[in-house]
Amino acid sequence: MKRVVHAACPHDCPDACSVLITIEDGWATKIQGDPEHPVTRGFLCAKVAKYLDRVYSPERVLYPMRRVRAKGPAVGALHAGGGARATQTQSQSQTQTQSAFERVSWDWALGEIAGRFRRVADEFGPEAILPYSYGGTLGALNGASMDRRFFYRLGASQLERTICSDAGEVGLQSVIGIKMGTEPEQFADSRYIIAWASNIHGNNVHLWPFIEEARRKGAKLVVIDPYRTRTAKLADWYLPINPGTDAALALGLMHVIISENLFDGDYVSRYTVGFEELKACAAEYPPERVAQWTGISADDIRKLAREYATVRPSVIRVNYGIQRSDGGGMAMRAVTMLPCLIGSWKEVGGGLQLSTSGAFGLNSDALRMPELMNKALGRPARMVNMVQLGTALNTLTGPPIKALFVYNSNPAAVCPNHNEVVRGLMRDDLFTVVHEQFFTDTTDYADIVLPATTFFEHKDLVGAYGHYFLQMSEQAIEPLGECRSNVEVFRGLAERMGFEDECFRESVDAMIERALGSGNPRLDGITRERLEREHWVRLNLAPSAAKAAVASGADIAALKRCATQKRSAPFLPFAEGNFATASGKAEFYSEALKARGLDPVVAFTPPVESRHGAGSKSGFPLELLARKPDNHLNSSFANVASVREMEPGMAELEMHPQDAEARGVRNGDQVRAFNSRGEIVLRARVNGSVALGVVAARLDWARFGPGGRNINVLTSEKLTDMGNAATFYSVCVEVEPFRA
Repeated sequence: MKRVVHAACPHDCPDACSVLITIEDGWATKIQGDPEHPVTRGFLCAKVAKYLDRVYSPERVLYPMRRVRAKGPAVGALHAGGGARATQTQSQSQTQTQSAFERVSWDWALGEIAGRFRRVADEFGPEAILPYSYGGTLGALNGASMDRRFFYRLGASQLERTICSDAGEVGLQSVIGIKMGTEPEQFADSRYIIAWASNIHGNNVHLWPFIEEARRKGAKLVVIDPYRTRTAKLADWYLPINPGTDAALALGLMHVIISENLFDGDYVSRYTVGFEELKACAAEYPPERVAQWTGISADDIRKLAREYATVRPSVIRVNYGIQRSDGGGMAMRAVTMLPCLIGSWKEVGGGLQLSTSGAFGLNSDALRMPELMNKALGRPARMVNMVQLGTALNTLTGPPIKALFVYNSNPAAVCPNHNEVVRGLMRDDLFTVVHEQFFTDTTDYADIVLPATTFFEHKDLVGAYGHYFLQMSEQAIEPLGECRSNVEVFRGLAERMGFEDECFRESVDAMIERALGSGNPRLDGITRERLEREHWVRLNLAPSAAKAAVASGADIAALKRCATQKRSAPFLPFAEGNFATASGKAEFYSEALKARGLDPVVAFTPPVESRHGAGSKSGFPLELLARKPDNHLNSSFANVASVREMEPGMAELEMHPQDAEARGVRNGDQVRAFNSRGEIVLRARVNGSVALGVVAARLDWARFGPGGRNINVLTSEKLTDMGNAATFYSVCVEVEPFRA
């Protein structure tokens, strides 16, 4: 029997693709993009197109396992760079890892975990238990529902989940008040597109066809990025920028726009506050001064400002790379001011997109139930920042972390200050549980490994942060082996802990209905039954958007194109102001920031670890970009052989020719990259991908890296100015030829 199941990709990507899975005799035999979906439009990214390789991988964890050998990586694990050698060494590593565990029953595993948690709580208090999770799935239920209920009811420490996006989101919200922005479909109507720290072709691929449509109609694509990405190579104009200087560039653009009277005075007077303060601030950032920080010439800064302000409609696609430095929040705040200054929110194809996730308005509190903490502690539990896991595991007291439960994450790969993280995970007195689909860097230190489902094997509700369609992801196949979803694992643990609260017996469908029952008008009429029937539904945005578009004088031809192409009426969230700030206006001046001791307008300070900061005097003069591969998703997919083959040369350090020559390094040489936190040996790739004074290496699993290390041995636990996020791109190193 053959059938097609509608699902949605829940991996950490803005596109949240609508997926069609063909099932024959209970087996998934084909995966493809839904051709009817207005954003997916019938294709998938290269990695998800190979998702059957992931689901049916012989390396899947299919049964509960307990450790029978000392903690740590498999002895003799080899570096797998790509191709046939990668596949062979991955298989060897997997076999060695499996030998460290033996199969147990779910009954035994849940009983053991519950018993250990009780003992830890009795001796040290429940806050000695720490959950650790992030973006392994963005499904509403399997991302954050039953798990949060369980740990709240237990009274465990709370995890401050800020490693990826919070600095940028706080910066965005400090200006416009909400995580919303330009629809991807509207990029087709833009005439000037800036991709700022956004590798669209690599990790937002479903936006690319809309950009190409715009370019066929004469639009210009400008890329601002310290690394020559896939997108930069395809740009009409590429502007390499020094890491961590984005706020300075935005201020330089505003200096030109204001001094040359290129801003929209009517929009600014109606819908913004703090213009005079911003004008005074921007006056301190003339292009000549900004050029010294950014590495972009004063003439190019003027040209970019003039074109952006006058070639309309203009739009900015900015991504989270902008915020992974000391001043990441301020950088995002500064860039967010630009469309407010020139009034491009009024236009179809104008504005800015960082995230659209704030529009969905699901009832997350009803899913997570934070009030359950009162039953355990009578107060909120302490907060532990996930970026600083190494410090938390090694030095935190009152109480110390004695038990760790990891799911939807691989901290032994993705956390900064890798050496300290591993030192903590190696502790004999730390009881660690990992719920996973594969043996990973983190399972190398687990006491118990529990088998997790893929999105093929469970039902979920999926929003997005790159478009405005809510989707139902139906279960396509029965779970392989004895795999269980996050919802079912924490339901079972709650039962073993004796939690009698009715919420732990709630069905998946009832939880979906809870999530939809927020009362948010954008969800009016969107029910579980409708989503099961229609599979994906656009949020309630169009009626007011069409009115706003006409009222603001937006391009009527664009509205007609939407009708001809069966596209929904364009959504212009801020065409007439309506910002979700305390003032109701875009805030160039923020009293809330002032109250927190931050600059109420915007400020630029060079990162501490940079050529303009302490890096130049520390003996580590090169700025490191610990960047993400094009074909992995953070650490996800890195172990799938067919995906890994698309990302050759993983253990490489990219260098500028002058930096290499000054250090006696030639292309292909082994080099040692190091700083005060650690060192790693990589192979030099001397090319034009980075500017003078900058080096770059890709994130990989440590088990596939030379010496069992990855690039995070060099990154730090320092937090951003806003949002307490990670500063992966504020790192200084030195490089020298490696001699064994």
